[in-house]
Amino acid sequence: MCRCLLAVVLILFLAAASRAQTDLKRELEALTANMPATVGVAVIIDGRDTVTVNNDQRFPLMSVFKFHQALAVAHRLAERGIPLETEIWITKEDLPPNTWSPLRDAHPEGNFGMSIAELLRLTLQQSDNNACDILFDRICSVKDTEAYIHGLGIRDCAISATEADMHADLDKCRDNWTTPLAAARLMERFLTEDILPESLHEFIKVTMIGCTTGANRLARPLRETKVVLGHKTGTSERDADGRLIALNDAGFVLLPDGRHYTIAVFIKDSRASDDETEAMLAEISARVYRYIAAARAALP
Repeated sequence: MCRCLLAVVLILFLAAASRAQTDLKRELEALTANMPATVGVAVIIDGRDTVTVNNDQRFPLMSVFKFHQALAVAHRLAERGIPLETEIWITKEDLPPNTWSPLRDAHPEGNFGMSIAELLRLTLQQSDNNACDILFDRICSVKDTEAYIHGLGIRDCAISATEADMHADLDKCRDNWTTPLAAARLMERFLTEDILPESLHEFIKVTMIGCTTGANRLARPLRETKVVLGHKTGTSERDADGRLIALNDAGFVLLPDGRHYTIAVFIKDSRASDDETEAMLAEISARVYRYIAAARAALP
């Protein structure tokens, strides 16, 4: 009798979860349909329930790929027994101008040492482009980064251009691409599986929680809640037609009751202003959070 009751409860729960997924998908599709941009969304709830919008399209990664890079760098360090605190010597030639780089702004003349850990903090928390390319050059190349990510089973993405490549040729921004679900799955694998040694996993997790970019994107509707957000943003310039090539945010959200979800939102070819495009992304984040919170509250 007890087993029959449990089976009925499980069936009802799964049916309710399936309806919730469908409802959330419809809500996000309706929300994004009228936006003056192409919007891709993927949400994975507790590693099981998955919702996607426009997942058949490729979206420019922009600096979201610095999360992919961080995983590949950490894997290389573990593989070769290199400590995070190992210093890399940085010259003035490693710090080109006309790109976003708090590292260069702090050390314009170069010729100093900095730990791999600090370079990763700069890439993940401040999206430093020069720090990113230094890590590609000294630790793990673009080609090896892509191979590592594909080796994790995340194949609906490509990483073939450095930050310097993209600044030299704006069209190369589209060469680094992902589907929304590929980005959310990578975030999910990082969060829930042992793909890295514990110390390196914890370092990247804590560093992402300390991200300072994109305060008006995924983070905006979560500020007054008790969740913990770790994320990586990406932002492009505008193309010759005045369209914003990409504005992105991907991350994990840890809820107070122990549940979590991973979310990736990619917006490409936006005809809206930067602020308006960020507001689109923030509204998607708000809808997802409210839906998950309401679904939890409705459970017996």
